[in-house]
Amino acid sequence: MEQSIKQKKTARLIAFYLPQFHPIPENDLWWGKGFTEWTNSSMARPMFRGHYQPHIPADLGYYDLRLPETRIAQAEMASAYGIEGFCYWHYWFGNGKRLLEQPFNEVLKSRKPDFPFCLAWANQTWTGIWHGCPNKVLIEQKYPGIADYEAHFQALVGAFSDVRYIKIDDKPVFVVNNVEDLPNPKIFAECWHALAIRAGFKGIYIIGQKTSPWNAREHGFDGNITNTFKHAINKINKSPKRYHVDLIDKFANADVGHTYRRIFNKPRVYLYQEFIKHANIQLRKDNMEYPCVFPNWDNTPRSGHRGYVLKDSTPKLWGIHLKNAIAQVSDREYDKRLVFIKSWNEWAEGNHLEPDLKHGKAYLEAIKQQVMYT
Repeated sequence: MEQSIKQKKTARLIAFYLPQFHPIPENDLWWGKGFTEWTNSSMARPMFRGHYQPHIPADLGYYDLRLPETRIAQAEMASAYGIEGFCYWHYWFGNGKRLLEQPFNEVLKSRKPDFPFCLAWANQTWTGIWHGCPNKVLIEQKYPGIADYEAHFQALVGAFSDVRYIKIDDKPVFVVNNVEDLPNPKIFAECWHALAIRAGFKGIYIIGQKTSPWNAREHGFDGNITNTFKHAINKINKSPKRYHVDLIDKFANADVGHTYRRIFNKPRVYLYQEFIKHANIQLRKDNMEYPCVFPNWDNTPRSGHRGYVLKDSTPKLWGIHLKNAIAQVSDREYDKRLVFIKSWNEWAEGNHLEPDLKHGKAYLEAIKQQVMYT
């Protein structure tokens, strides 16, 4: 059955999945009782002419991820439109401290939904940077040493052993989001590879993401997710017309643009059509690299004028962006034909595939056109 499903797809699409849609005590303390991602996204307002905000969820509504019905509905929708699985953001701050783990723990415990998954370690300190308080540390990401790496691995053995867990070369896939923050990436990778063998696996397939170019294999990692967003923005910033906010596209000088944004309280805004022209980075031959694609982006609900906006994204343009990424991996063996999508449900970053009132399922329909064989 699994093989027949694979034969119908042009690529293995893995969508990042944010679990911050249920209240936790820490967020109650930091941001107020009942805070979730919906708090920011529902209060968003347009900040310039033609700014699409707020994004209002359609089919699934303002859901709570503690409800199994919601998690099942998400998986059924994703599967129906050609997404292979979710990559759940996972938070381990060192010394056993975790946050937002309840939804994924329920997925493991209940065995539902019957939908593939893997984990991505969001290894970063939480601060108030996107809320205007960059020096306010909410919880610090720590790296106590080898013993903590071992404890971290053991905490996830149950997930890695689950039949739904996504694999490459018959090894569980694990993503590290900020490789440069690890004290020594190679030590971490060697530790986890050894622990995986000892636990009875053929190994573990670790994919990293780094803001600057790097060779994953030289650091003990198996692959790298390309930093599409930063690459494309940097390319656009080198062109004469950097921003497109009201009248700002008339200004070629970057300093003028910065002053305009500061005075008029405007975010950095880029045309999505321009973004996708630069978003498909040439994959290196000496490194197993996986593309990451963005259907949309607008983190002003979190960060206001400090945010970034990809303006005028459409399902048609998204389909082109995805098609280009799929073409980059089309000559690989199926196991390694992964394309990561950011994201399934990051609503406060205006970055989601879940239907909203404006587009409905159009972004999902665009995926189906590209990933499913006819």
